[in-house]
Amino acid sequence: MAKRNAAGAGSIRKKTVLRDGREYTYWEARLTVGVDPGTGKQIRRSFSGKTQKEVREEMQSAVVAVNDSTYQEPTKLTVSDWLDVWLSEYTGDVKPLTRSTYKNKVESAIKPALGAVKLQALKAPQIQKTLNGLQRGTSGRKPLSAKTVRDIYGILHRALGQAVEVGYLRINPSDACKLPRVERAEIKPLDEAQTAAFLNAIHGQPFERLFIVDLLTGLRQGELLGLRWKDVDFDAGTVTVAQQLLKSKEKGGAYFFGSLKNDKTRLLTPAPSVMKALREQRRVQTEWRLKAGELWEDSGLVFTDELGHHLSHVTVRKHFKKAVESIGIPEARFHDLRHSFAVNSLQAGDSPKIVQENLGHATAAFTLDVYAHATERMKRDSANRMEALFQSTKKGRFQPVRGKHRGKLRFWAKKKPRKRSVFKVFSMARKERFELSRAF
Repeated sequence: MAKRNAAGAGSIRKKTVLRDGREYTYWEARLTVGVDPGTGKQIRRSFSGKTQKEVREEMQSAVVAVNDSTYQEPTKLTVSDWLDVWLSEYTGDVKPLTRSTYKNKVESAIKPALGAVKLQALKAPQIQKTLNGLQRGTSGRKPLSAKTVRDIYGILHRALGQAVEVGYLRINPSDACKLPRVERAEIKPLDEAQTAAFLNAIHGQPFERLFIVDLLTGLRQGELLGLRWKDVDFDAGTVTVAQQLLKSKEKGGAYFFGSLKNDKTRLLTPAPSVMKALREQRRVQTEWRLKAGELWEDSGLVFTDELGHHLSHVTVRKHFKKAVESIGIPEARFHDLRHSFAVNSLQAGDSPKIVQENLGHATAAFTLDVYAHATERMKRDSANRMEALFQSTKKGRFQPVRGKHRGKLRFWAKKKPRKRSVFKVFSMARKERFELSRAF
């Protein structure tokens, strides 16, 4: 019985063949990489090249990989092939809109640059060059923002990471890439004058009630358009945010209702003006329903067109743009109404925790990080409080306490107080320091 070669054993030989009547000489290496567990037969792989040195080096690399148990079976998959498999089979744990975003960026940014590359031949420099090109803009494409480039990288990195897990790759080549730094865009909420002008501009317009509700609740656009009448409790004066209206990122994508951004339903107790606007919206919608008759679509949504159909994101943004352009701030975005609500809430003295819960942020720390520096008025108010506290303390003077409580401070009013024991003075000083610490 012939003796089997151990895994990692191989041989090199010179071969000559005839091609189109001409001799062609090359070198071939054959290597045992393991045993098929089903048949018990040896698994052998071959490598060929023009020189013996080239073939030997390739075989030696494979031998090392076999001995280290890191050998990867060759695959003919391209990056494009694998991305299709990954999107189809390995993204079932993400939301539909997220999957749609993945597919859109794969088709528009990743495949055109790297799709034809063999998966196992993909290297970090190729990926880095692609990312740099996306940020600079190449081949007639507009430059992409640093955040968008990082998003595209994240999709590719996740897909290649899955290829490592299933055994197509030994390492993730995107691990070595350097990503562009993201500069956080300046938040531009509407100030008091702009808010007043905006309210005047939308007065009597079809979307007036929608804009008022958003300005006083800070709902995301999808949350506002996905609001249902069953989520509004007029008796309790509350609004439940439980879903959002989303649009697929794919070309010609349809609208659909999805869960909230953090999958957590939240209960709002908005200002009375919000409930007033909602009551008026219900009255107007009732008139639309009676007028439409059998054509009415009973969607149950708060904000609809005159036939009961949901509103589109584009339609809302179009009417918003018309309003802000009329008051001289064409750069304003619909999302700035949400920023305006957040900043106004913080300025009014609402706790960051309450603002975080109203906005649906994951943590209060995130809310503060985004909005605490967004307005100069908050800084001025803080400086004015400090100045008022300082001026109030200047009306008296502090004196050191003698005796065993040396080093402590006592506060004497302008009017000379009656004599007190050292213990009494010490207690007053402690109380004064406590009140100062609370004030600061």
